[in-house]
Amino acid sequence: MEPHATERRDLERQITLARLIFLVLALVDLLEAGISPDERNAVFFVSVYLALAGLIAILESVERWRIPPLPLWLDLLALAAFLALAPSVVGFWFLYLFVAFAAGIRWDMRRVVILAGAVTLALLVRTVLRQPLNWPELVSWVGLVAGTFAAGTGIGFLGSVQRRHAAEHNFLARLSGMLKVEQGMAESMRQVLVALARAFACGEAILAYRDTDLERIFIWRAGRNETTRIAPENLPPEKGDAYLLDSLNASVCWNVMEGPGEGFGWDLRDGRALPDLPRMPALSRAELNARSLMVVTFESHGEPAGRLIVLNGLRRFSRGDLRWLERIARQLGPSIENLFLLRHIRARAIETERGRIAHDLHDGILQTLLSFLIQIDVLRRLLPQASDRVASELAALQQTLRHESEELRRMVTDLRPLRVQSADLVDLMRGFGDRFRTESGVALDLLADSLGMQVPDRVCRELFQIYREALHNIKKHAKATHVVVKLWQQEDKVILVVDDNGQGFSFAGRFTSDELDRLRLGPISIKERTRTIGGVLTVESNPGHGARVTVEVLLS
Repeated sequence: MEPHATERRDLERQITLARLIFLVLALVDLLEAGISPDERNAVFFVSVYLALAGLIAILESVERWRIPPLPLWLDLLALAAFLALAPSVVGFWFLYLFVAFAAGIRWDMRRVVILAGAVTLALLVRTVLRQPLNWPELVSWVGLVAGTFAAGTGIGFLGSVQRRHAAEHNFLARLSGMLKVEQGMAESMRQVLVALARAFACGEAILAYRDTDLERIFIWRAGRNETTRIAPENLPPEKGDAYLLDSLNASVCWNVMEGPGEGFGWDLRDGRALPDLPRMPALSRAELNARSLMVVTFESHGEPAGRLIVLNGLRRFSRGDLRWLERIARQLGPSIENLFLLRHIRARAIETERGRIAHDLHDGILQTLLSFLIQIDVLRRLLPQASDRVASELAALQQTLRHESEELRRMVTDLRPLRVQSADLVDLMRGFGDRFRTESGVALDLLADSLGMQVPDRVCRELFQIYREALHNIKKHAKATHVVVKLWQQEDKVILVVDDNGQGFSFAGRFTSDELDRLRLGPISIKERTRTIGGVLTVESNPGHGARVTVEVLLS
């Protein structure tokens, strides 16, 4: 991971300030004992270097100029020159520590260690050349070598930590920015999971969210190269436990799944390491198909709400990886919670607005149309001597208004929010079917059994709307005389079939909703409602001989 441009500028400012501070310290060390002839060149060198560093700091503070930072190789050249000029090791150390700190920020730790080793060797050679070998001095040489190497690697490590924190802050900000209501839950989750899979160099990332209001567990899965829209799996709690891995109170990593397994983990409540790594539940092993795995918990309202999982890493996961994933989960938890809350609020707002519009239409324009119908009927009765043409025109106008009033009444009914559950879904369908027979004169056979049906309320509501929309389309366009509707639940799948003997659609054949989209064919409303519940729509049409609409919704 790399820091964002803003974080990189902040890191470069730290390097600029550190350069000034360490050069001032080096100059103070040189001046502290007085300037001897041997020290004049070193003092002059540090003074010029300090003036240059001060000028660079001033120029960098002017935002509109944006001058590039001083390359590290110039600091390395200055360090080499100062090693030859400096009369004391202490003054040289200050400049050396600055270079190690800057290298830690700009390089990786491997190159910092190489730098520390090279400087330590150079300093040892300089000491040997300036001082004759003396056994009592050998101990001080060992101390000099150990201290120089340890100090360089230590402060270089601090610089690398600064860089890593900046990169992690940038990554967390990007992840939070991906969770946007306006781009949809599916696309938000895809972007987050792809970013996680790439950050941890693993094959796949999973987010499992337990929605207590709906009593469902939603599962999003995406590989590191996923580019298409992902749809969540919608599971009942007893089946979703495979992704929650039994307990939400532990962060666990398995690097080897075979046999007794190999990994580590700790209890979230007290931070203590798990003495015995639990075996992955058999149901989880079957569902996840993982060779290696890390799993952590994220919270909602201060309570565990779900799991964040990365699996099948291209390298072994470390304890640092698990802690980093925990930090990501803590960052994402509130954002995911807000995303779900906003989605629920938006759904309630839409239902409220639909109810208001339905009420306004019913009390407004619908009443006006009914008034028109009554007045036209009165006019027809008051004009017994009117010509046949006037009577015919009034009758046609009355029929048009009656038709539009019925259509508007249907729209008002459709707009009103529905509360549909498994227990009353079939009863509602039968009630609407009776009204459909009466109004259309079309025979309707409804073959459905509500016994044992366990379907989420949201799915029930959309299935009823699809059923109602399909019958309206048949009444309006199909010219059918007989309709057969079937609804049944087959293990973890619910299926709705609407079959009529009308004139069919304008196309012939069997098409899925994606194929219909490409061809710009098919019932738009039914296609959209099917997608909202993660279902599969199939339309079969035989022009002149009827059509069949099939909706299959996978419940697990």
